Parts: sequence; structure tokens; C-alpha cells
Amino acid sequence: MRHLKTGRKFNRNSTHRYAMWRNMTTSLIVHERIKTTNEKAKELRHYVEKMVTIAKRARALGENAADTSIAARKLHLRRQALAFVRDKDAVTKLFDELAARFADRSGGYTRIIKVGDRIGDGARVSFIEFLAADEEVAEKSKKSAAKRRGKPKVKAEAEKAAPAPAEEPAPAAPDETVPVETPPAAEEPTPEEPKQP
Repeated sequence: MRHLKTGRKFNRNSTHRYAMWRNMTTSLIVHERIKTTNEKAKELRHYVEKMVTIAKRARALGENAADTSIAARKLHLRRQALAFVRDKDAVTKLFDELAARFADRSGGYTRIIKVGDRIGDGARVSFIEFLAADEEVAEKSKKSAAKRRGKPKVKAEAEKAAPAPAEEPAPAAPDETVPVETPPAAEEPTPEEPKQP
């Protein structure tokens, strides 16, 4: 049983996997778009979004360089990012550009675009990239939210059983007369002619 053991192994030991995530995170920050397998892209999101969150926390502290406690906290956050990301220029880009780009966003900084299958081994390949600065946060429509919640069964069954309300005729003007419809007279059935053999 694999209880409390999350994440994919990728047929690598833990140090190899950790090095792979560090390299891929650094590459994604530098190039903002990399091509990899779907499974690696899905796992990489976790690490990249963690780094962007660290950079956003440093940005939220403000630019007050006179306060030593704020400066020390920002330096600590930068060193936390440097412990994972392998390139100082990538960390500078992370804290300056990407933190400012995603300041109003509360998560979901990356996008995975599926490309197809790789020719050599048939692995499913996709691009993982950072979102652009001008992209809006996708608002969930009220209709889809109501659909997910669903109506209570009793209410839904009552709506199905209840007939639709009949439309009432508009009231007539006082000088006009409303013709009264008379029901059609019932026609008498005609006697059938006897069938001749």
C-alpha cells in the first residue's frame, strides 16, 4: 500500500528527482516555456508555483529599505528561492518580473498545452508556460457553479411535476367587445354502411 506517498517516481531515486525539478524550474523561469512530458509538466507546476509564491511574499513586504526587519525578511525569502533555483539571474527575474506580473493572481501561474506524442518513444508531450501579464483570471459562471451544486432532489422533482403556468389573455380595452367563443357542436356520428361480403 502507498498510503501518504504522493507524487510520481519517474523511475528515479529521490536525489535524482529533486535535481530534475530544480533544473526544470530554473529552465522554466529563464525561458518561460519548456517542452516536456505531460506527467513531468503536471508535477513541475507544484514546484514552480511555490517559487512564485515566495517571490510574491517578498514583493508584498514593500520597498522600505530603511526597516532592517523587512530587509532581513526579503533577504531570507530570496535565499529560500536560491536554495532551489540554480541560477542567480533566474531568481532576479523571478523576484522582479514574475512577482510583479502575478501580484493580483492568487494561484495558477502556469498553463499546460498538450502537443501530441513524441516520435521516438511515443510519450505524450506538452508545453508548460507562464501565463501572460494581461490574461484575466477565468471567472466561473454562475450557471456552471449552480450545475455543480445541483438542485435538491425534492425541488427538482416538484418543478418537473408542476405544470407550466398558463398565460392569461390581456385585458381588452373598454370600448372594444371581446368575442365569445362558442364550443363547436358535437357532430353526430354517421352510421356506417353495412359491409357486403
